[in-house]
Amino acid sequence: MDGAGVTGCRAAGWVDRRPRQRNLPLVSTARSSRQQRRIRRDRHGRGLRGPLYPASLPAASSRAEKFDQLVLDALEPIEARWRDQLTKLDVAVDDVPDVRGHAVQAEGVLNDGSVPLSRLVPAGVDRTGLPTRARIVLYRRPLEARAKDPAELADLVHDVLVEQVAGYLGVEPDIIEGE
Repeated sequence: MDGAGVTGCRAAGWVDRRPRQRNLPLVSTARSSRQQRRIRRDRHGRGLRGPLYPASLPAASSRAEKFDQLVLDALEPIEARWRDQLTKLDVAVDDVPDVRGHAVQAEGVLNDGSVPLSRLVPAGVDRTGLPTRARIVLYRRPLEARAKDPAELADLVHDVLVEQVAGYLGVEPDIIEGE
C-alpha cells in the first residue's frame, strides 16, 4: 500500500492507530524528559489543558471547599463570643467517619441513628509522646446526605458545631447560642 492511501484516510477523519516507534535517548536528562512531557500534554496542537472556570467564580470550588467555607462561616459567631475558652480547640473536617475499629456510641460522638456526624476528640498525648489539642471533627458526607438544600446544610452544620462546642465547654447548647 502506498503512502497516498494513508494520507487520504487522515484527510477523511480516519486516524492511523498503529503504534509508532520513538527513538529515545540512551541517557535521559531532566530537560529531555520535560520536553517529552510537554509534547504529550499538548497533543494535536490544541494547547495545554487549563481550568474550566476562573478561580474567582464559585463554580471553580469543589464540594469539599464549599463545605469548609460553610464550617468557617458557622464557627465565626461562636468563636467571636467564646474566643477565650476556645483557644485550645481545633475544628477539622473529614469526608467520612472511620467506624471499622471504633465503637459508634463512643463518648464525644454526635450520631444520627448509627451514623456519626461529628466527634469531639479530647486533648491528650499522641503515640510519640507529644501533647495534642482538643479537636472537633465534622464528617462532610453524612452531613451533606442529611440536608435537602444548602440552607438546611448550613443550619445542620451550625447545630452540630453548637452541640460539640457545648460538650467541649461543659455547658448547655442554649448558652452557646446566646438564648
